[in-house]
Amino acid sequence: MANQSSLPLYEKIWAKHTFSRIMDSLTLLLLFLLLGYRISSHNNHTFPYFVAFLCESWFTITWITTMSTKWTPSHTKTFLDRLLLRVSESKLPPLDIFVTTADPALEPPIITVNTVLSLLALDYPANKLACYVSDDGCSPLTFYALVEATKFAKLWVPFCKKYNVQCRAPFRYFCDEEMANHDLPEFKQEWFKIKEEYEQLSGKIENAAQNSIPCELVGEFDIFSQTKPRNHSTIIKVIRENKGGLSNVVPHIIYISREKRPKHPHHHKAGAMNVLTRISGLMTNAPFILNVDCDMYVNNSKIALHALCILLDSKGEKEVAFAQCPQRFYDAVKDDAYGNQLVALPMYIGSGFAGLQGIIYAGTNCFHRRKVIYGVSPHHDIQNANKDHHGLANDKETMQKFGTSKGFVESVTHVLEGMTLDFYKSLDVKAARKVASCDYEYNTAWGKQVGWLYGSTSEDVLTGLKFHTKGWRSELCSTDPIAFMGCSPQDNLGQMAQHKRWSTGLLDIFLSKHCPIFGTLFGKLQLRECLAYIWITNWALRSVPEICYALLPAYCIITNSNFLPNQESSMWIPTTLFVIYNISNLFEHIKSGLSIRTWWNNQRMGRITTMNSCFLGFLTILLKHLRISDTPFEITKKEQPSSNENVGRFIFNESLIFLPGTTILMVQFIALFMSLLEWQPLVSNGYGVGEVFCSGYVVLCYLPFLKGLFGKGKYGIPLSTICKSTVLAFLFVHFCSKTIAN
Repeated sequence: MANQSSLPLYEKIWAKHTFSRIMDSLTLLLLFLLLGYRISSHNNHTFPYFVAFLCESWFTITWITTMSTKWTPSHTKTFLDRLLLRVSESKLPPLDIFVTTADPALEPPIITVNTVLSLLALDYPANKLACYVSDDGCSPLTFYALVEATKFAKLWVPFCKKYNVQCRAPFRYFCDEEMANHDLPEFKQEWFKIKEEYEQLSGKIENAAQNSIPCELVGEFDIFSQTKPRNHSTIIKVIRENKGGLSNVVPHIIYISREKRPKHPHHHKAGAMNVLTRISGLMTNAPFILNVDCDMYVNNSKIALHALCILLDSKGEKEVAFAQCPQRFYDAVKDDAYGNQLVALPMYIGSGFAGLQGIIYAGTNCFHRRKVIYGVSPHHDIQNANKDHHGLANDKETMQKFGTSKGFVESVTHVLEGMTLDFYKSLDVKAARKVASCDYEYNTAWGKQVGWLYGSTSEDVLTGLKFHTKGWRSELCSTDPIAFMGCSPQDNLGQMAQHKRWSTGLLDIFLSKHCPIFGTLFGKLQLRECLAYIWITNWALRSVPEICYALLPAYCIITNSNFLPNQESSMWIPTTLFVIYNISNLFEHIKSGLSIRTWWNNQRMGRITTMNSCFLGFLTILLKHLRISDTPFEITKKEQPSSNENVGRFIFNESLIFLPGTTILMVQFIALFMSLLEWQPLVSNGYGVGEVFCSGYVVLCYLPFLKGLFGKGKYGIPLSTICKSTVLAFLFVHFCSKTIAN
């Protein structure tokens, strides 16, 4: 027993992607050779060569950060048996669960309800769990759905634990009739009974959603009668209170809609998370927090125990701030037509991050250490906590840091000293309302040094970066089966809007005082972790050289110049680079279990999202820093998988997000048409096969846009976008002609 108690609760397993390392190294070597050719070439004084040199220099720097991130991949292996030998079930630490939703139209309550039900059914003592649901839309429909779901949970939770159900989201579990096949007649009878109850629950929520007011606003719903989504007082409802005992199989369920006023900034999801942190600190004050988005249901019921293996490990307890679980999706469109399934990328880049100082915080599926959220640094032991925070409630400086609620400040003291509250005490709603008010954070450290950081729409990456800069590590908690499953955008509109929001927020981080470079120079962010953060925070900046490089072949055809070597002795460098890169990328996709078609869709969407979504993200940040406009926060639409035969086709609207791509496509058409009219392959300084091939390759990547030019309805590019793109394309041609004249 003594030996068992001294064994680590998890181990880090290092992967060796030898083939990828070789191919990545060859790619880097070829990039350096290409840059060397640009510098030594007698054509290096021409405009196309200069632009190509700048773009390829950027690609080389980006590739160095990519290689550094991928070089030492790892994943974790947890030992549940050792955990349960060391900590009995009754001694397991309490866990607070945060679920966030913001708009019942974009995030249907039936999806939120399934996520909550799966969390309530975790293989964890129910009297140690508390589920807090933040509703930033202040929707009576969401509250109604949760109230009804709580009634169903009294049947669902015991059923899951009795029969060890793996998938604990009922809408996924009951979609497979084969689940009812079981040797026990009792199971089959219960299965059909529970399914019928769930269908009734689903029907109630769907019927309520059809009405402008989902239910009579009386009794516990009366408070919603005088509320508006962006102008209302705090609403906190304890839907279910677990007071201990064997009969209490359903954990605490608390509904929260924080106060909002028109003239007060609410800081989007980061603000909601900070309110949840304070309210839960007053009510249950668990030392660990799990946060999930409203669409991420539990797919591995033992995930809390897996995460605790990392967080309670003797080494992890001192070094690990959070355990991040990967994101996977259950509603994949065939062949990943929109490139949003994130399968190959986490396998190589995600595990690469895990092999450094740690995986980034992805905003969902993450287990946090509460004291880290309160600003504690690594190796901050209990003696220091007692010394630094003795008499915390009377310390004016600390009150300014955490706010004026003495009850909350006392709860902070308990966390820093390693104490836990009585989980069965009455939940104090009155005190919780105070810390959820919109003016509570004024003149405090919330959003600056404490809690989720403000200042970026990618508050998750920013907050994780803060933890790493303090010297904390993080771990990738990869389990089999996968811990959480969620829904991905079901069309290109959602996917492109999502990438725009990500790239906007990430570039905002890079250009702020939280830049990872500063974290290495003045903090404890390790160098390679810094390079990895530079790679991810520069998605938006990457769009500028990619657009320039995509337009370069067309420019050369129109002006009869070249940017590629026109001699066979030198042409092998870019040709080999193109082939090696694509073979390497294809190999990674196939090794991840994906098809060649999926690989191509990911390649194509990589170009489309970078040159459209990320470019708009870049312009958004540019306008923000010029103080012309602020950064909007766009919620990604969550919806059930569609059986529509047109799934996979591109949908277009009048959004500016389609303007760059349509313009690029038209420019390529003009260039290719001119190449057919004036083909001059023997001119020494003119364009050649390479430029024509590159222009054709760009058209191939933009094939969905080409179909959109001739499509009808929502599958066609709007006439207004086509007209704007035509004007921009001819302006580009005019610029090219002016270059020739000069």
